[in-house]
Amino acid sequence: SVNIVAFGNERDGFSEDNQQPSLIWTYLGRSVLISQIDSSLSASHAGNPVFTEYQACVFGNIRLVVHDCPVWDIFDSDWYTSHSLIGGADIIVIKYSVNDKTSFQELKDSYVPMIKKALNRCSVPVILSAVGARKNGVPCTCPLCTSDRRSCVTTSEGVQLAKELGATYLELHSLNDFYIQKYFGGVLEYFMIQSLNQKSSEKMKKRKKMQKCHRVQPPQLEQPEKMPILKGEASHYNADLHNLLCCCQCADVAFYPEDLSTVVEAHKIILCSVSHLFMLLFEVKSPADIRDASIMRMAQSLFSVEVGATFPPGRRGIPPCVPPVRVVVKDSVFCSCLPDILHFIYSGAFHWERLEEDIKKKLKDPEKTEHVLEKVKCILKTPGKLNTAKDCRSHQIKRLYNTSLRLFFNTPVLADVIFKIQGATVPAHRAVLVARCEVMAAMFNGKYLEANSILVPVYGVSKDTFLSFLEYLYTDSCCPASILQAMSLLICAEMYQVMRLQHICELYIITQLQSMPSRELASTSLSIVSLLKKAKFHNSDCLSTWLLHFIATNYLIFSQKPEFQDLSVEERHFVEMHRWPSSLYLKQLADYRNYVHSQKCHCTVM
Repeated sequence: SVNIVAFGNERDGFSEDNQQPSLIWTYLGRSVLISQIDSSLSASHAGNPVFTEYQACVFGNIRLVVHDCPVWDIFDSDWYTSHSLIGGADIIVIKYSVNDKTSFQELKDSYVPMIKKALNRCSVPVILSAVGARKNGVPCTCPLCTSDRRSCVTTSEGVQLAKELGATYLELHSLNDFYIQKYFGGVLEYFMIQSLNQKSSEKMKKRKKMQKCHRVQPPQLEQPEKMPILKGEASHYNADLHNLLCCCQCADVAFYPEDLSTVVEAHKIILCSVSHLFMLLFEVKSPADIRDASIMRMAQSLFSVEVGATFPPGRRGIPPCVPPVRVVVKDSVFCSCLPDILHFIYSGAFHWERLEEDIKKKLKDPEKTEHVLEKVKCILKTPGKLNTAKDCRSHQIKRLYNTSLRLFFNTPVLADVIFKIQGATVPAHRAVLVARCEVMAAMFNGKYLEANSILVPVYGVSKDTFLSFLEYLYTDSCCPASILQAMSLLICAEMYQVMRLQHICELYIITQLQSMPSRELASTSLSIVSLLKKAKFHNSDCLSTWLLHFIATNYLIFSQKPEFQDLSVEERHFVEMHRWPSSLYLKQLADYRNYVHSQKCHCTVM
């Protein structure tokens, strides 16, 4: 069989033709060497497509498996799957559109280093395909123009990137028969033949080695049992924050029209993480920090802040000592669209097209729609930069929260709760905690002492571990420094029932142990049995099962360690049943050695 993995999107990011066939699908459909094509779509937890798998036959009866991954996010959201795809690939195809320089730059800066790192351990041919006919001529030299986003990727840039990857560079100006069958197909089929020849050669070497000696063969050592595979859980970061707006827990700001007829509740921490205008409005930053007259004028003309005003009844999750903020929206048209704008912000601020459609349907007036959208652009504006609709596209503001909320992590700015742990204090924000952690949501919104208290003590966790836990809640990422720290973080995640963080820690521990050489595993002071006990005690069933298999697979190492005696009777029975190498193999090996020794004792001359 031949496994091909394709990364990247060859479609023009600014084209509205989403029905354009992909490079891989076009090749499979047109090549005379391909038959019996079948495809299936793999989706993430949130329902977004991750990759399409094609299965076909090539050169008659050779099985061809192609994984087409058009979205580079797989390297960020699913590290395990992306590295597994590269590790099992015989050929890698990287595609990009020559008319989408932003995507090309993102590929070059962010993802090429990851691919090079993954390819360090294997020699896999790489094809770099530049797809499309360049549309623009000479790019605009005006310093205020943003047309550089639409400028084309030059041939020299593509060739330079191919040199960095050690790849074969192809330019496909059109997906017609010449470029697909003779040009792209010819190169791809050449590498297919090379891969098949290499596999055939390796198989012949193994066969000759087996047939070389006709004397009594040593016992064959079977491969150890496959370890249980842990699959990562998809992120629900944006969904958590969007649900925060829907349930209005811990809301500390209310927007009113000038006649005070309606109210829309929100959270200062979320608004400030998105907008410098809201930072100015809620005094997180001063005008001297902003240094943008358009943002200051918009804040003064659009909003009026009244601190300490009466808040809507039924306010949950905010202690009485934290003063609410009432904001009067001076623009009635903008105020009528405020719920849609907040949904746009809380959903991650990257569904700009959906926001345009919602406002158009509500206002049914092109001038008013443009008026509101311009104000939204100003709210999202970065100080000192021109703002256009292009800047609001998904790839410009994608993953907004997990970069901007980091600014408020472990800082007293806008903090409305302080954790006291090991004699130190850690400031935090109830809105983020309630959105990301169900246990904290119950703690701050139920009939508990913490619901009306600023200072909350934390027990049973170290300060460093708790800070790592909070960092995950704010940024949706964590980087443990060691296996022991990952286990401590796993225990904290189990305490607060954050299951995805628990799975991340499990995967980190497994990855670190798998990469540990046998010599280091034999000499390490790290107690694997102790990790097993902790994993069982804290309901980490996947990790505890994997650790038992790990001990059984490395039986000769762990059976010599004192900690091996700490295994329970059931655990010892499991390890003995699944040990590698098995007792039967060791007995056969001893018999073979005795046989070889007996043959050496007889003199063949006499």
